[in-house]
Amino acid sequence: MTTFIVSLFLPYTVDFHDLPTPSRRPSPPPRLASTSRRDSISDPQERKASLFPVPTPPRTPSATADHEEFFSQLQPSAATHFPKPHDPRSLVRSDSHVPEWGGGLFFNQPRSRADPAPPDTILEYAKAQERAKAAKIRRTQRSPKGRQSRDHSTDDRPWGSEWTVEPAIQGNGGLANAVRAAVDAGSMGDIFWVGLIGFPTDSLDATTKDEIHEKLESEYDALTVYVSDSDLDGHYVHYCKTILWPVFHYQIPDHPKSKAYEDHSWVYYVHLNQAFADKIVKSYKRGDIIWIHDYHLLLVPAMIRKKLPDAQIGFFLHTAFPSSEVFRCLAVRKELLEGMLGANLVAFQTREYAHHFLQTCSRLLIVEATEDGVQLDHHFVNVMSLPIGIDPKGLSVAREEEEVLSWIKVMQERYRGKRLIVARDKLDHVRGVRQKLLAFELFLNKYPEYRDKVVMIQVASSTTENSELAATVSEIVTRIDAVHSTLAHQPLVFLRQDIAFSQYLALLSVADVLMITSLREGMNLTCHEFVFCQDGKASDKKHGPVILSEFTGSAAVFDGNELAVNPWDYQKCAEAIKVALDMDDVEKERRYSKLRDVVMHHTGEHWCTNLTNNLAKVHDEHYRRDTMSIPRLSIAPLSEKYRRANKRLFILDYEGTLASYGSVTNIILTSPQRVIDALSDLLVDEKNIVYVMSGRTLEELELIFSRLPNIGLIAENGCFVREFGGTDEWISFADDDKTKMWKESVKGILQYYVERIEGSWVEERHCSLIFHYEKADEYEAANRQAGDCANHINDACQNQRVRAIPTKDAVCIEPLDWDKGTAATHIFNNLRKELAPDFLMVAGNDRDDEVIFRWANDMFTNGTITDVTTVSVGNRNTVAMATLTQGTTGLISVLGRLAKLT
Repeated sequence: MTTFIVSLFLPYTVDFHDLPTPSRRPSPPPRLASTSRRDSISDPQERKASLFPVPTPPRTPSATADHEEFFSQLQPSAATHFPKPHDPRSLVRSDSHVPEWGGGLFFNQPRSRADPAPPDTILEYAKAQERAKAAKIRRTQRSPKGRQSRDHSTDDRPWGSEWTVEPAIQGNGGLANAVRAAVDAGSMGDIFWVGLIGFPTDSLDATTKDEIHEKLESEYDALTVYVSDSDLDGHYVHYCKTILWPVFHYQIPDHPKSKAYEDHSWVYYVHLNQAFADKIVKSYKRGDIIWIHDYHLLLVPAMIRKKLPDAQIGFFLHTAFPSSEVFRCLAVRKELLEGMLGANLVAFQTREYAHHFLQTCSRLLIVEATEDGVQLDHHFVNVMSLPIGIDPKGLSVAREEEEVLSWIKVMQERYRGKRLIVARDKLDHVRGVRQKLLAFELFLNKYPEYRDKVVMIQVASSTTENSELAATVSEIVTRIDAVHSTLAHQPLVFLRQDIAFSQYLALLSVADVLMITSLREGMNLTCHEFVFCQDGKASDKKHGPVILSEFTGSAAVFDGNELAVNPWDYQKCAEAIKVALDMDDVEKERRYSKLRDVVMHHTGEHWCTNLTNNLAKVHDEHYRRDTMSIPRLSIAPLSEKYRRANKRLFILDYEGTLASYGSVTNIILTSPQRVIDALSDLLVDEKNIVYVMSGRTLEELELIFSRLPNIGLIAENGCFVREFGGTDEWISFADDDKTKMWKESVKGILQYYVERIEGSWVEERHCSLIFHYEKADEYEAANRQAGDCANHINDACQNQRVRAIPTKDAVCIEPLDWDKGTAATHIFNNLRKELAPDFLMVAGNDRDDEVIFRWANDMFTNGTITDVTTVSVGNRNTVAMATLTQGTTGLISVLGRLAKLT
């Protein structure tokens, strides 16, 4: 059995040693200068970085260049980026801040041959599409008859005779570390990575591609997915980064180019997802496990499910998942949700994200969403939350490297007597660097006594597309530098580049405070690594507090032991800095011990193990609940149980089980006499106790079963019970005052939607309300409004113990505390006082009946009732022990045969 770990990029890439060009390696982009003010230095030697810079004349106003040289003497390269360079199976950086794919900064690799991005405006985009179509026609006409046009996937200067496998720059480092930790610990068996190689491949010939594929498959347990440069560019750079990434982080694109990019790139997103699905299906063997990761591959689960209906598929989203109000802005929202729901288990970093997903499915797909997952037409999809963590064992080994220990000593000496606030973020609109710098500026203005005592070191790797943000940040940095820096002290060290991994670990070890102000982030493993490095083993600094944005997934995990802040509240952020710096050792240790417990418990290995176990559990449950797996009801063993029983209890659903759906009048007119006859024949035997359950009101049930006075009745899905034996008294479980109160609240909401949906109406029952829209004039619009209605009620009335459930053509609002299971429990407890039944048969067909199926199954499992039979009439997935595919006719036939045994 193999576990496929499917992520956009493999944890491995390739470095080519033979070049198709005269130069040895593509020139790296020029290093970004610090954004603070610097003096002009004519001598190039003055700029040379060293551990101990040569003294230079005093600079005005500060020594910014010294700080930059101090941190930047290790230029970005594979040797400084990785804990163990050139070892593809070693620990990698959990949150790699590097240029986008195909940059050629660390390794020698081909550049993308994809066509340029579409124009920014919609009008120009349309014109460009017309020009491209015309050019394609001209190329086709010019190509010689009988020959295909030049293959764009090859290059006149081929790559490939000498290359080595290297650790990948792109990709999910946290995922790679977690999986490797789980494999090392023995909690995961055979694994195969599935993903892209990490650079454009159109320039490679077929032979080179095959060689790379074979080497990675045979030596590194990795399956390479090859896609065209245009598919990858349209998918990753355009759709993922321009559309999905901003929306998932609550930033709805409003630039005119967004529409053009979406029209342009959605097809590439589909192409790449299909390529992944095809690769997995081709390599799949029965019993294999498929784990798909992150927002790049949202369509893959459903694509695989279409080809492999019985496969064990899990999906984990590493980013945040937005509220339904934000997600619904996506034009292809339903396609994305349905793609994710192809998995058996959909998992998120926090409960909040899982709740948003459930709410979005309920609202946009008009399906029932419970705390455990989403109920679709014929199957159930489980939803859970489980935060990812770090690899403490691997990080501990990396931290003991000689280079890290050396940097710790150097940093301690350089910043002796200073309080260090450290931060490392990507300079984009999500990480909140601008908000952090403004809060720090406010801190320095408000608390001038700290100006000469505190240094904030902000590592901010930049990206070219955020020029406006970079300019704004530069202004803030310049202002802080001009106002607060002196010849002897600079309170802000702002580095517009990443630092070496050894420097990063050293910085975490010597820091007094870590400050993270992300505006939205799925999980931030930097704070986990900071906590791990603050044990005091390598530095005299220990137990440093964590200032953490409340909008990160890590804030939900740390449970208030961090200093939670709203990044937009600069005043509170500034105060949090002061609180962190003034915190006494006892309070630091108290908070730190709890933070460390969380970090050491929620490790990457723990995350992998729990995800695997939960997927196996839910897949087994789905298999058992599938109608193809549940045996047909066998009359022979059922008859034998019936004969030997001393007391028998039947609980039978009415609509859809004993009779077809319809109004009360139609049921009375069309319901076959066989139903009444079958129940009447059962009641002849004194050993039999028969209850009929329904969602209808007690008055309707009395009308239907007036000819069977001895029968027991359960009305409104368990809110009312009329005892077996001929009594006219109804037992009401719901409190009338509370029911009246929540009804008044809900009616106001329903009236809002009734006024907006022509043809809709509200049916009121004693303990429930039903919003009907099957006769709405505009059904599609009504369907969308119904999802909004259900979510509106669930949000507004969550404290009143009621829930709104979208069903076909209706929204049912019913109490949470009473159902068919609670009614059955009441009935059984009363019977136990006299003679408890030793035979139980429960039959149903709908979601309302699943709860009583579970109750009956539990009665058998714990030995309370000797013989239990639960029967589902229909083809929906169920927890019942048996099915009857003949529908109501089949059930009535079974009851008739049992009655004849008497």
